Amino acid sequence: MIEFEQLTVPTEGERIGIDNGQLVVPNKPIIPVIEGDGIGRDIMKVTRRVVNAAVQTAYNGENEIVWFDVYAGENAMAKYNEWLPQDTFDAIEYFRVALKGPLTTPVGGGFRSLNVTLRQVLELYACVRPVRYFQGVPAPVTHPEKMNVVIFRENTEDVYAGIEWEQGTPEVKKVIELLRTEMGVDIREDSGIGVKPISIFGTKRLARMAIQYAIDHGRRSVTFVHKGNIMKFTEGAFCAWGYELAKEEFPEQTITEDELYSDYDGECPEGKIIVNDRIADSMLQQILTRTDEYDVIVTPNLNGDYLSDAAAAQVGGIGMAPGGNLSDEVALFEATHGTAPKYTDQDVVNPGSLILSAVMMLEHLGWQEAADLIISGLEKTILQKKVTYDLERLMEGATKVRTSEFGASIVENFQ
Repeated sequence: MIEFEQLTVPTEGERIGIDNGQLVVPNKPIIPVIEGDGIGRDIMKVTRRVVNAAVQTAYNGENEIVWFDVYAGENAMAKYNEWLPQDTFDAIEYFRVALKGPLTTPVGGGFRSLNVTLRQVLELYACVRPVRYFQGVPAPVTHPEKMNVVIFRENTEDVYAGIEWEQGTPEVKKVIELLRTEMGVDIREDSGIGVKPISIFGTKRLARMAIQYAIDHGRRSVTFVHKGNIMKFTEGAFCAWGYELAKEEFPEQTITEDELYSDYDGECPEGKIIVNDRIADSMLQQILTRTDEYDVIVTPNLNGDYLSDAAAAQVGGIGMAPGGNLSDEVALFEATHGTAPKYTDQDVVNPGSLILSAVMMLEHLGWQEAADLIISGLEKTILQKKVTYDLERLMEGATKVRTSEFGASIVENFQ
């Protein structure tokens, strides 16, 4: 058993195993959980209650999640005097699956982002964001039900690698001089400089996970979204390497869009997944105007950030948008919104994002029955118009309920 500096592992429960790349989930898995800052306390409390009730109902007490509280953000600062203690990294890596509330990013120094740091240190290379519509949620588009995509966003490279030099520093001057004298690139002296790395390794492992997901879940297509018409050797290469991976590792399961029309007259053969690509700016338009043409989407980091929020806006906003960060062995599921500190401990905010992230976690464990209970309870609660203030103000005839009451209604509505 692993040892921690200030954590005590629960006496009940077992570690999730792994065999030949597949999770081996015991009946009582130990799941590390980061409560989160600000509204994290309210939404995590409700989420745990909903998940516990779903697991109990689905499996008649045979299965149980053993929650293991670990620390990050303000709670960690109080306990460890640091924002992200090694205990937390070690616990998530060792127990393999974890759930996290929103975290405050320190101002004026320290980590650029606690969320990004967790992803990079644990090498959680894929940010997975399912975006779908729940009937009854207010949406700004005419047909929000057409949205049902899963976005795979690369987590460790691109501009989020954080390689940059501030304007006016000796370091940036060296970089500018190097580029000018060695590369023949003319850059203004008063510039800041950032580096955008995109690798074959990083691209292909993301494409592999996305295509395998599409196969496992019966999806129709995989679309690489990039700005390769301008950034040919980074984003253009991302697209090219994605196609290469599909051809190398999934030749029997995939067909390119070009092949679809040149060889099959636009009719996709049964059992094949269409692999295509779109330019990023065009995709931001097409996800709005041709929503139902897209299914699984694969992007570099920054494109995925824009696209996932834009897609979520079409179905009611990030308050109902879940997310997970995955490697081949470790998964960290999290709320996709911020900490909203002015609502801390007021029991008023929408816990939907975190609850749906917990649904992703249950699906990752293979506990689909429990996940389905939560989805059915959530959908019925929204249709009953028992919603938190953010949705109530947009829904005619709705009843405003507290965070805890919203969670209780979900449990009552399990089917």
